[in-house]
Amino acid sequence: MSVRISSAQRQFLLDSAAANAGEEVCGLLVGTDGAVTELVPARNVARNRARSFEIDPATLLATHRTARGAGARVIGHWHSHPNGRPEPSARDAARATENGAIWLIIAGGDISAWAARAGAPGPARFEPVALEIA
Repeated sequence: MSVRISSAQRQFLLDSAAANAGEEVCGLLVGTDGAVTELVPARNVARNRARSFEIDPATLLATHRTARGAGARVIGHWHSHPNGRPEPSARDAARATENGAIWLIIAGGDISAWAARAGAPGPARFEPVALEIA
């Protein structure tokens, strides 16, 4: 499995994380068949934005509607780990839905891609996804 983003999208994600280094930034990935066609930034409405993210529900609903109308779909989301590594945290695993959605995680000037898959009882299991830069 792989997901493709443009070099401009990659730079946008890195710049967003760097500009908000004290809190997790987040947004949605819109696209089709493993290619991200649009990054939709969202307000992080989590109580503790330095350690967690929660995508603004209004942005989530509006993005799903807009994507459907354009023949695309929300294929995942992105968020940063300001003081961590570009891999899923225990908190991510506890909150993930095992639906195969793409998770892009930004940390330390790097971006990684993951998919949450069903596993044994307990937290979601993440599989690495190849991130292609076009």
